[in-house]
Amino acid sequence: MSGAVEAKLAELGLTLPAVVPPLATYQPAVQSGVYVYTSGQLPMVNGELPLTGKVGAEVTAEEAKKLAATCALNALAAVKSVAGDLDRIKRVVKVVGFVASAADFTGQPGVVNGASELLGAVLGDKGVHARSAVGVTVLPLDAPVEVELQVELTEA
Repeated sequence: MSGAVEAKLAELGLTLPAVVPPLATYQPAVQSGVYVYTSGQLPMVNGELPLTGKVGAEVTAEEAKKLAATCALNALAAVKSVAGDLDRIKRVVKVVGFVASAADFTGQPGVVNGASELLGAVLGDKGVHARSAVGVTVLPLDAPVEVELQVELTEA
């Protein structure tokens, strides 16, 4: 099933990927009432990380920003896996972004803007959200960035 949101993705030249399989014992997303909570999504593309390392060292802030957009796209796929249709998104409530950062890197908000800007481009006003951008020492598989979403759905 695809609708207006997936049509907007196509208009932007994007395709909703398959849900990234879990790396451990968890679900990519769970629904509780009208809310969907995604697990942290890595910037996997066709089952692989395009880049690894710390932002501000092996990975530039601009590269990481693009990876954050990929994380958000993967998170939308996880939302669809439980909601059935992305057109049910009433609003993105919260985005949490984790940035594997070199010791002197302080540009985490700019990196996580990649996810926020993608959600805004795809969902318009429904993509406006609260957010945290957190610098961390290391992420799974040495990923530079990880993003999770909390989304409110319309009633089924």
